[in-house]
Amino acid sequence: MRKFFYIIMAICPIFFIGCEKSSPSSTTSSVAQLSAFSFAAVDSMPGLSAEFTVEERLDTGLVWNKDSMLYGTKLNHVVPRFSFAATPGMASLTTTDTVCALTGYDTLDFTKTPIYLTIRSSDRTTTKVYEIRPTVHQVDPELFTWTRLTSGIYPADDSEQKVVELGSDFVMIVSNGYELRVFRSPDGESWPATPAVPTGLPAGTHVRQIISDGTTLYYGQGNNLYTSTDAVTWTPVNVSYPIVTMLLYWNEEVWALVRQNDTYELATWQGTNLLLTGLQPTDNFPVSDFASVAFQSASGRDRAMIIGGFAEDGQSLNTRWNLEYSIHPLPAGSYRLEEFSIDRPESTSMTGISVVWYNNLMMLFGGVDDKMTYFGRDILLSIDEGLTWTKADTAKNQLPEVYQARQKQNAIVRDNDIYLFGGQDAQTTYSDVYKGHLNSISW
Repeated sequence: MRKFFYIIMAICPIFFIGCEKSSPSSTTSSVAQLSAFSFAAVDSMPGLSAEFTVEERLDTGLVWNKDSMLYGTKLNHVVPRFSFAATPGMASLTTTDTVCALTGYDTLDFTKTPIYLTIRSSDRTTTKVYEIRPTVHQVDPELFTWTRLTSGIYPADDSEQKVVELGSDFVMIVSNGYELRVFRSPDGESWPATPAVPTGLPAGTHVRQIISDGTTLYYGQGNNLYTSTDAVTWTPVNVSYPIVTMLLYWNEEVWALVRQNDTYELATWQGTNLLLTGLQPTDNFPVSDFASVAFQSASGRDRAMIIGGFAEDGQSLNTRWNLEYSIHPLPAGSYRLEEFSIDRPESTSMTGISVVWYNNLMMLFGGVDDKMTYFGRDILLSIDEGLTWTKADTAKNQLPEVYQARQKQNAIVRDNDIYLFGGQDAQTTYSDVYKGHLNSISW
């Protein structure tokens, strides 16, 4: 033991350079206290720059990092840095199988937990022990986790589906051509065995055209706009312009496509009637099986995009219509509508897709092309707000194997999670529910 102590004393003059200045070397101190801890910075390992807290306790102190270090940070070959309240007489690290005197330049293994730092004051009267507890994220931050919440809300049939949020619930409205049903769930996992039967909707209701503002549902057909606050009881209101289709809820307004003097025009619902906006798209504007998504652009502007779908003449489209609100001209501001696909014609025609805005990019699920070929299980990503699309890295973001390629699924983002509902392929109508989450989005 005496030999070990002398070795430590011999190396202390090197190690304690940079510690807080204390009294002259001839004066000893009874203070044994750690004031700061860190790892020496390494360019190839940015996670080592973590900030550590030194927590004093009556018995063993604790050194820990509130924010876990980056996934993959290796702690088996690091150089620790220590600062002390006063120059100690001895300091050593103890792991499960090693006792190491500190020099300030040693490369040590911090994976052999628990790790204890023992400090003895220069006058040998005080000893303090700290547990050093570095934490590293154990999951890849760029990894998506997908789980199936339910394999089926109702028995498969040849039905059309729409899922919306209403209050704090998910609502699935189903039509098999002669009967409407409503299923409601608080979490996407638990659903009633017996659905409700809505009243007040017209014959031939296309439920995929129902939209929600969060508290009220909207459906348009002809010169009537139908509303409901519970998805069961619907009330019609006569409007001035024939409704071609409901588009989306965006910028705190309900948007519809109407016919005005044999042309299309976008209109917004004002509580008693539809108000024309002056935005008149061309004939290659979709009327069914399109995807709509609202987001805030990189420039901070509120935008919405309407992607793909079928035109009124049945043509499968590759269009991307961008709807944007500009504060100019002041003070009123104005809306603009532009067909981005004019400049980017390389996209394939696509119908029955679903698109969400998640983690500052667009994610596209499912769909078919103009030959009714299914796009598959791959998830497509757009980092340029819908202009171009690339496949997601399947090592990081892939739907479960049990998920079948399909179209007309519904996609909703809630509380940093993505929910996928139902859909259909050539043989099957699905009523399953999947939930996906990016690990880093809630860190």
